[in-house]
Amino acid sequence: MPTPSSQPRVNTQPGFFGSVPDSTVVSNKSPAVSIVSPVYGCKGCLEDLVDRISLALSAQNLSFEVILIDDASPDHAWERICELSISRPWLRGLRLSRNFGQHAAISAGLLHACGERVVVMDCDLQDLPEEVPGLLAALGGRIEVALAQRIQRQDSVFKRLGSWGFYRFLGWLTDSSHDHTIGNFGAYSRKVVDVINRMPEADRFFPLLVRWTGFEAAYVPVSHGRRDEGRSAYGLGKLLRLALDVAISFSDKPLRLVVKLGLAFAMFALLVVATSFLLYFKGDIQVAGFTSIIASIWLVGSVILSSVGVVGLYLGRLFNNAKQRPHFIVAQSTGDSKNV
Repeated sequence: MPTPSSQPRVNTQPGFFGSVPDSTVVSNKSPAVSIVSPVYGCKGCLEDLVDRISLALSAQNLSFEVILIDDASPDHAWERICELSISRPWLRGLRLSRNFGQHAAISAGLLHACGERVVVMDCDLQDLPEEVPGLLAALGGRIEVALAQRIQRQDSVFKRLGSWGFYRFLGWLTDSSHDHTIGNFGAYSRKVVDVINRMPEADRFFPLLVRWTGFEAAYVPVSHGRRDEGRSAYGLGKLLRLALDVAISFSDKPLRLVVKLGLAFAMFALLVVATSFLLYFKGDIQVAGFTSIIASIWLVGSVILSSVGVVGLYLGRLFNNAKQRPHFIVAQSTGDSKNV
């Protein structure tokens, strides 16, 4: 197990991404592995999480650090993280100033991770710490990313259906295939982490950021644990909204759908006009022009409203990125003197 002296102690200073490591105070000897885990609603299982990680990595004789990011957890997990870090020098905690979301919290952890390899995992013990060595072993050679493939998910039927629907909807919106058995859990080389840390966009969705890098990936079958603490923050409605947000951030397909929708309404309107002419010449229409006017209103109004709506969503994304606000704000870390 790594000793306190072998671990880099990181101070923080304000930066574009919230708080960034001050490279002048980081020890030259970095850990071999950094474990990054966002924390939300799972205070009760944190001790089990970090101790099982320690056992798994100590058995491999690997130096490591564990970074827990408190994303404004409603169960006051920050106090527990501070308690655990006192007796575990390899454990570091970051507390975000408010709830920025899971993927922003992951970004915070990645930016503060010092290891040559970085593992991202959930804190609820559904991502089993015992599977981490297998993911790390898959890295090497051309493989820069090792993704955990959850063959038998230990979730409720509703959660599995929601996850399946989310990835199918996301795949349709982005014209790409997504495996619902693969999430954030995985091991990533320092090269991949550095590239992701340099990505400036405000809309963060970690799996797609990793995919965009294009580095060679391996898929490692892993066991999936049951959730013993808290409940998932992703309901079906939130998953669908997330899929739409991700599609707007990473794809132009919604814009292309607007064009197709406009053409479809144009064809429908032309069909209505042709039908009205036919009925008029047959003598079945007594008031000429009424149907064609209604059809024209439908055509112009529907195309304008749908086009403006989708373009407005993209402009909103551009506006958020143009503001250049930080992805997260670190309010405290376990190295701050005010936590003592």
